[in-house]
Amino acid sequence: MSDEKIPWPGYRSAPERLNLAAEVLDSPAARGGAPRAALVGAHGTTSYEHLRQRVNALAAGLIDLGLNRGDLVLIKMGNSPEFAMAFLAAVKLGVVPVLVNSLLSAGELRSIVEQSRPKLIFTEAARADTVRELRASGLIDQVVCRDGAGANEISFESLTAHPNRALASADTLANEPAFIVYTSGTTGTPKGIVHGHRWIVALGDLNRYRLPPQDDDVVMATGEWSFISALGHNLLFPLRNGVTGAVLSSRATPENILAAIEKFRVTVLHSVATVYRRLLAMPEFEKQHDLSTLRCAHSTGEALREATYNDWRQRVGSELYEHFGVSEYQLVIGHGVRHAVKPGSVGKLLPGVGVAILDDEFRPVQTGELGQFAISTEDPGLFLSYYKDQERTQAVVRHGWYFTGDLAYQDSDGYFFIAGRRDDCFKSRGIFISPTEIENALQKHPAIVEAAVVAEPDREIGNKIRAVVVLAQGQTRADELAQ
Repeated sequence: MSDEKIPWPGYRSAPERLNLAAEVLDSPAARGGAPRAALVGAHGTTSYEHLRQRVNALAAGLIDLGLNRGDLVLIKMGNSPEFAMAFLAAVKLGVVPVLVNSLLSAGELRSIVEQSRPKLIFTEAARADTVRELRASGLIDQVVCRDGAGANEISFESLTAHPNRALASADTLANEPAFIVYTSGTTGTPKGIVHGHRWIVALGDLNRYRLPPQDDDVVMATGEWSFISALGHNLLFPLRNGVTGAVLSSRATPENILAAIEKFRVTVLHSVATVYRRLLAMPEFEKQHDLSTLRCAHSTGEALREATYNDWRQRVGSELYEHFGVSEYQLVIGHGVRHAVKPGSVGKLLPGVGVAILDDEFRPVQTGELGQFAISTEDPGLFLSYYKDQERTQAVVRHGWYFTGDLAYQDSDGYFFIAGRRDDCFKSRGIFISPTEIENALQKHPAIVEAAVVAEPDREIGNKIRAVVVLAQGQTRADELAQ
């Protein structure tokens, strides 16, 4: 755990009873933020007060449909104010929203529906085909659809037009299930990650500490809100902080990301390293768009690499912070305003976060030594369990630690470096190889935009090191370049 002192009273400490929806909707309104813009996007502007009224209306509609505390509802929608309303209305009632990628096929969705058995599914006409296919097979009962409800479906718009009631939030426990995020993980089989209401305080406070919000902030993430990183950074944390979230409702491309930054005057951007590399592959993009409002950008999900960081800083000028997270937590370690950035690392430990780098005997490794990255089961930001999968939960939670499956080391200055997934690493000539380190070195070459290193089995040396690269614009394949 970090030896930095706790930054303010109550930091990361949730009260015994807490409702996540009340924390992000009622608190900002009580501070006088009701008229402010909560969400901006292609839909226009949604104020905090309007969002709160629509959430109340939808919650009342869900009560009329027979939803009760503890029931599950599934949300298969793209980023939109309606997604926010569905999520928050459910949480407000103590109903548990189940978040899934909006582009899942019927087969992928079927296994999730069979496990979670939601009482109702929220969707939208543009993404409703798979839901309707499953409903025809008898797996789904009630469907609420926006922008064009079909036969025997409930119109989202009719539910939110419900007369406004001053509904009290459910008196939920802080460690009671609040929402479930479904992800395939590294095994390919879906897992439902259950998070408690306490998550909003534990992770929301980390967000406030790492990057203190500014009054004029407009925060945008390029990922879908079905992923916990985007859900937190783009929707829930901005709401809790009383600032504005910019909604990227269409599929993220370099062109529409740049257009949205310019149009909505985005100040804080969250994305993945691949997006930043694609932007940097565009000649002079920084001169063709007004990015002057951007005070910082954030990268997660994969190694950013030093070359990408340096190129962004030189061309765009704003800081580019890297952070490490997992769906079972969200942001664990990250660069921010408190410490100087060390390119290639994911930053220093944040106050109050319980993590360790352990060997195979569950003992802490020495500084600079590679080990298994683990999070304390006492940390309030950690997930509660995998839904209906105790065996899988017990496989990753051992001896008071949750093992992420990542290898890491910490240098003498306290910075953490993620060496990659444990099952991605391999041995060559008896030496333990971390693909991330080689990929980082390859990408420093001006001819290379992307690099992926994999093992190629070899009888003599165990494994050869094979690199697959994407060449920069204007570069051609040649033996000399390969050499």
